[in-house]
Amino acid sequence: MPERDRRVKKTDTLCRMDDFSKRHVVITGGSGALGTAVVTELLGRGATVHVPVYSPKELDHFPYREHERVKVRAGLDFTVEKTVERYYEELPSLWASVHLAGGFSMSPVAETSLDDFLKLMNLNAVTCFLSCREAVKKIRASDGEGRLVNVTAKPALVPTGGLAAYAASKAVVASLTLSLSEELADERIWVNAIAPSTIDTPANRKGMPKADFAKWPKPAELAQTIAHLASPGNAVTRGALVPVYGRDA
Repeated sequence: MPERDRRVKKTDTLCRMDDFSKRHVVITGGSGALGTAVVTELLGRGATVHVPVYSPKELDHFPYREHERVKVRAGLDFTVEKTVERYYEELPSLWASVHLAGGFSMSPVAETSLDDFLKLMNLNAVTCFLSCREAVKKIRASDGEGRLVNVTAKPALVPTGGLAAYAASKAVVASLTLSLSEELADERIWVNAIAPSTIDTPANRKGMPKADFAKWPKPAELAQTIAHLASPGNAVTRGALVPVYGRDA
């Protein structure tokens, strides 16, 4: 076979392996900056995307609320166990669940209240745990094989001052990812997480106006990594905490 034909055949195979056609994917936090990029990427690969959101206001600038393959439900608090249970139970089927929902704050430990700490634990750790648990149930009831992708953070892996509560909540996500990866390996439910540094979003630019934005990883770039980890083309990667720092030190 000529070299060009071999390359074309290889490209076609890779495209099929990353094809999400007829596959359903949940994206928590899907209306945010990173979430919108992930929705864009997965729609381009043929997925039907389910986006649960807390407040209807989150949809004001979400470009896919009327898209035929985007199923949006508002008014859902994913820190509430019964809410998460009902949401996943009512899905038609499930291939993958991507957990982007969360929150961020920073303060020295002496100025961090217990309420502040617990709020971040709820937003980051509890939402991830409940989503993972219910996604596993739904995947088992669907095709029995699937993918989970979580979002930890660089401060959970690299000690960073002033972020004790946030780092601790994201460290829970990292540990959960590793534990579930082993627990579910025999079922071919691969569990991975990305660990971003500062993501180039409008909110982060506003909060750090003097930073070098060019060094920050872009939502569309992170979306490509997430899409691969969530894809049927990811045949072997599990238990990975993938650093997605770009050039951000």
